[in-house]
Amino acid sequence: MRPIGSISYAQSFGGLAIERNLRVNEQIRISPVKVINADGTLVGTLPTGKAMELAREAGLDLVEVAPNERPPVCKIMDFGKFKYSQKKRASKQKQHQVQLKEIRVRPKTGDHDIEVKVKRAREFLEHKDKVQVNVLFRGRELAHIDEGRRVMDEVLQALEDVAKVEKLPSMEGKRMTAIVAPRA
Repeated sequence: MRPIGSISYAQSFGGLAIERNLRVNEQIRISPVKVINADGTLVGTLPTGKAMELAREAGLDLVEVAPNERPPVCKIMDFGKFKYSQKKRASKQKQHQVQLKEIRVRPKTGDHDIEVKVKRAREFLEHKDKVQVNVLFRGRELAHIDEGRRVMDEVLQALEDVAKVEKLPSMEGKRMTAIVAPRA
């Protein structure tokens, strides 16, 4: 259960993974508290009123950082700056996740169509995604695996300047697959 007037990370910082309730300034009702100064040094155990005075003198806020400790630990800090850094850290964690994109070709795919597929694969690689190249075989095409291998080599050769082969071409049932990743 959340105390009234406390701030929840998950609500105010766009769904941060850790939900912690923070009490700030007058919301801290427990006395005494262990106080940590703005520069990180331990001041000691003080009554809450005295800790609030220290925070006001420094022009900062008194923030309860460890409410489950006895006595609770409070830190003198700029709460606005703290919220900003937490929000920035949360957005940094939500950066691009590498996805596996797929392009499909057939052994009889024409040269221009292969160029279009290669262009699309380049776009995926520029966005830092991996690309799985599939050559699909149907029916009698399985008798001409060498033709599929030629198409696969053509695609991989066209992408070699922007990608490195992560998984060499191999047959998996009725398809030949290879995975390429962007060059770092």
